[in-house]
Amino acid sequence: MDREKILSYAKKVFAIEVDSLKSTLGSLGDEFVKAVDILLNTRGKVIVTGIGKSGLVGRKIASTMSSLGTPAIFLHIGEAAHGDLGVIDSQDSVMILSFSGETEEVTTILPTIKRLGIPLIGITGNLNSTLARYSDVVLYVGITREACPFGLAPTSSTTVMIALGDALSVTLMRLRGLTEEDFAAVHPAGALGKSLLLRVEDLMHTGDEIPRVDEEEVMEKVILEITSKRLGITGVFKGEKLVGCISDGDLRRSLEKYREEMLKMNAAEIMTENPKTITPDALASRALRIMEEHAITSLFVTPKEGSKDVIGIIHIHDILKEGIRGK
Repeated sequence: MDREKILSYAKKVFAIEVDSLKSTLGSLGDEFVKAVDILLNTRGKVIVTGIGKSGLVGRKIASTMSSLGTPAIFLHIGEAAHGDLGVIDSQDSVMILSFSGETEEVTTILPTIKRLGIPLIGITGNLNSTLARYSDVVLYVGITREACPFGLAPTSSTTVMIALGDALSVTLMRLRGLTEEDFAAVHPAGALGKSLLLRVEDLMHTGDEIPRVDEEEVMEKVILEITSKRLGITGVFKGEKLVGCISDGDLRRSLEKYREEMLKMNAAEIMTENPKTITPDALASRALRIMEEHAITSLFVTPKEGSKDVIGIIHIHDILKEGIRGK
């Protein structure tokens, strides 16, 4: 196999599609804003339809919209002309994807949709097409050319359609103020659902499982506490208040620095002050992000931000074993 030829073909496809995306990006303007306004004010559902590759893209757009807070369904355009248009009601809006804008299945249903008197958004690469003329808003698929060397297979055009669909979906999500909790409500299953639903309080260690030593404790007791609690760390307390922590790493670094003198020191002398904390209602995925950002493996849990009262501890393994993954 000719490695350079293979990579050359692939890079050319990327270059053509990137150019097409840039061209469409440059054409975004009032029509996109009008489309967002229509979709934002749709009291029913968004009906997305198309045929062939455009239909497959439409199915993806409908799915993305629904997951991001805009109720949408995909309607097979062939079935639409044979009775399934009955799914559309007066509260809905319609989005039709067709690069040519002249596909027979598309032009057949356009008069019926207009008679329903509901908003129609056309996504097309032909501003002079029948679809464009019937549409209330036209989003132009401004490709330079298809990545297919024959200029026949939908490639660049479908890439741009997907990008337009994503832009609409995410823009609507932001305008609706969708929260992580709202997103979790429609994604309850699998690792994604867990990352959005599991909170620190669901996974943290509490009570006697929390490793803790007094700031005056000798190092022999500190090492025993870290070893017995098996979390690779202990909190250092002054009374009931958290003032620091000592991790396996802190022990190694102290041993290198102080040698045999380390065993004569107390916890306060080698602890790391002001350890990172998190509240119990925080998402477990957020706890994982904090650990990754600071290259640590545990967070002490406090009832509120800034508190020195510890009610638990969460370890990175507690999160990873639930299938939650970070960056």
